[in-house]
Amino acid sequence: MPTLIVLVGPTGVGKTAVSLQIAQHLNTPIINVDSRQLYREIPIGTAAPTAIEQYMVKHYFVGTQSINDYYSAAKFEAEALLVAQTYFEGGGKTLLASGGSMLYIDALCKGIDDIPTIDAETRELLRQKLIHQGLAELTKELKLLDPEYYELVDKKNPRRIVHALEICYMTGCTFSSFRKRTKKERPFNILKIGLNRDREEMYARINQRVLEMVRNGLFDETLAVYSHRNKNALNTVGYKESFLYLDGLITREEAIRQIQSHTREYMRKQLTWFKRDKDIRWFHPDNIQEILKYIDKNS
Repeated sequence: MPTLIVLVGPTGVGKTAVSLQIAQHLNTPIINVDSRQLYREIPIGTAAPTAIEQYMVKHYFVGTQSINDYYSAAKFEAEALLVAQTYFEGGGKTLLASGGSMLYIDALCKGIDDIPTIDAETRELLRQKLIHQGLAELTKELKLLDPEYYELVDKKNPRRIVHALEICYMTGCTFSSFRKRTKKERPFNILKIGLNRDREEMYARINQRVLEMVRNGLFDETLAVYSHRNKNALNTVGYKESFLYLDGLITREEAIRQIQSHTREYMRKQLTWFKRDKDIRWFHPDNIQEILKYIDKNS
């Protein structure tokens, strides 16, 4: 049976460099598992693989969508599985997936529940409610309609709150009733590899990476998509703070500080999520030979 190697780790740990070395060692393309690097308009703030890196190794799901497109973990699951199926049916034995988007990784490895597709009318209704009533009011409504999911959801994440309410509105059932958490069988083996560094090293790398993004034009990139600021693709660390700076609500220095702080916070959240998965074998990114030996032995 063929093997899908899944390389995971927090933002800023060095997944891109390691993934390139693994891909070249195995002569395999890369399925990019990042819910923001999908969008072609925002490569700087998402630290998307560069043109040179994509020339070195073929990447799927980098810059394939517009920020105006609707995209979901369910759609990613279907499209990524098709890439894997085509690759393996063509004779490939080992394929690499790499990224840090937790929900997308679960979608690829375990599958997500068959949640109904939201119709345009319901989606627009909830979008308007979010704009005019705010997240706090929608969160209160979710507590009434689906108290079970309310206890679990990240209450600072408008996308999760809105999506749960969309399901409640459209089906008359709770979002919780659709979340069966049943793992789907895959027609390939899955080998998970995690990358991590000590906390202080991660903090220093993140702080430096944010400064590099700013030097590379993060604020100009944000200005170019300013008119689309309400799009979900831009509801993410780096752009939210940059919009505040462009609005004159905070200084450039404060925007940078907030991006660094919020990125560190997201890094900790990713690690908490990944550490729950006992199938992940952890390595320091510098130990590339150990990683390659582990892959060769187990794939």
